[in-house]
Amino acid sequence: MKKLRSVLSLILVASMVLALLSSCTAGADNDEDSPIKIAVAFPMTGDQAEYGQSFLLAAQIKVDEWNAKGGVLGRAIELVSYDDKNSSEEAATIAQKIVSTPDIVGVLGHFSSGVSMVAAPIYEENQVIEISNTASHPDYSSIGDYIFRNNAVISNEFEVIESLLTEDLKLSKVGIVAIKTDWGTTAGAIAADMIRNNDALTLVGHEEVVEGSDDYSLVIAKLKEAGAEAVISVGMYALIAPLARQYKAVDPDIQILGLSNSYAQQLIELGGEATEGIIFPVSFYSDPQNPEIKRFVDAYVESFGSEPSALAAQAYDSIGILLEAIKANGNLDRPSLRDTLNNITYPGITGETKFDAIGDATKNYTKLIVKDGNFVPYEN
Repeated sequence: MKKLRSVLSLILVASMVLALLSSCTAGADNDEDSPIKIAVAFPMTGDQAEYGQSFLLAAQIKVDEWNAKGGVLGRAIELVSYDDKNSSEEAATIAQKIVSTPDIVGVLGHFSSGVSMVAAPIYEENQVIEISNTASHPDYSSIGDYIFRNNAVISNEFEVIESLLTEDLKLSKVGIVAIKTDWGTTAGAIAADMIRNNDALTLVGHEEVVEGSDDYSLVIAKLKEAGAEAVISVGMYALIAPLARQYKAVDPDIQILGLSNSYAQQLIELGGEATEGIIFPVSFYSDPQNPEIKRFVDAYVESFGSEPSALAAQAYDSIGILLEAIKANGNLDRPSLRDTLNNITYPGITGETKFDAIGDATKNYTKLIVKDGNFVPYEN
């Protein structure tokens, strides 16, 4: 982690210098000697800093790859980093700064759906492309024509989980444990509707909890008494790891299912043997047989010390998609760049990505299961 902090500190310092310089160079986008700048806006401090820092690192890896080949349109590429602290108020302020900086051509961010949806109207009004690699709220991408999502729509992930329950696992009594946040409440409600609308499934309980709690015993007792055969964890690894550990201590046979945002090596590190058998859909996993994935994973591990999450991989691909659009467009005109981005088909490490009419990326999913302390395809 010391090495990671050193790497990120250098990136952040460079980004802050670039941000200061850009405020004095409103016409830099027309200067062929100046770098093409992309904003990266995530929590770099606070409880969610680990995610923001990992996304910045993934984005920087992609930028370094392009710069090693000459950049784009004959110009170097620079990331300008902003710390929104996963705060809606801070994100709104940062969005105003970004749209007031003419030489920033697009934004990778923000982290949570709620924060992204506060900033998005500001970008839309000012014709600045925003790509979020994490926002999953159904309404996010419909905010405007300049708003794109390189992440799963949460309802699509639940469709995969629904098929797992009914077709693969043949389980019917399902409980939900969701984190008590705007995103968790919304996603939990979508999961509950999915279960209620399927005659083969029965919702036996729907509980909200504080992520990172040391004690989920009351929630577990309720679901166990209700006869839950499977539990959907609506949260990241900080929820699913302790939930699995505590639940399997009283019911070793419980089937736990997660979402793609819980795919991270830290899940296994925190949950240990209790994570065995957890299943979730992902658009990315560290497949050593894929040379493109291996190159990214190796570069990421060298700096971060652990393997990238699916969300970090989506940050890497999001920058790649934007750079491909800039290259194909041939210039930085914002309306034409938006149109080009709408028509790009990008073969990235998270699969082939193309944005639909409202800016959602179509994704194919792999079902992963934890087996013998490793993530492996469920079909195997």
